Amino acid sequence: MIWLREADPDVSPFRYLQGSPNVYIDGPRGLPLVKPPWGRITAIDLNTGEHVWMRPNGPGPRDHIALQDLELPWLGAPGRAAPLLTKTLLFLGDGSRSMQVLPPHAGGRMFRAFDKATGRVLWQTELEAGTSGAPMTYMHDGKQYVVVAISERDHEGELVAFALPE
Repeated sequence: MIWLREADPDVSPFRYLQGSPNVYIDGPRGLPLVKPPWGRITAIDLNTGEHVWMRPNGPGPRDHIALQDLELPWLGAPGRAAPLLTKTLLFLGDGSRSMQVLPPHAGGRMFRAFDKATGRVLWQTELEAGTSGAPMTYMHDGKQYVVVAISERDHEGELVAFALPE
């Protein structure tokens, strides 16, 4: 089953967007109908199938008019931002709000590094636009780098590189 809804012209160049109804259903005041987390990261031990940790993937719409005065934990954001997993870290961006496939309240400009063992955020930075591609890593002269593509409707696509500390 597929749904079709009018797109927000401030966010998308498309007039209508389509998606799957089990991803996002509008509820009161434009918030998701189901309770949070509205998106989460789950670390699974592939040898045992055990869920090692789970956490919402970002603060979500805590600045929404209905929620802004509440002191809420991270609510998570719907969407499917692409991760990068290294030996000890998980890198994940919020995703670009201009991407056609992201539902309302998804996307943002943050890019984070999580501790792979605990799920704790070790580092984050706000980018000039949301992530629009999967991060990748490479080595050069013995130093490791992480690169991610960013773009939005009003921000031309570019690659941003970060050097990892030694």
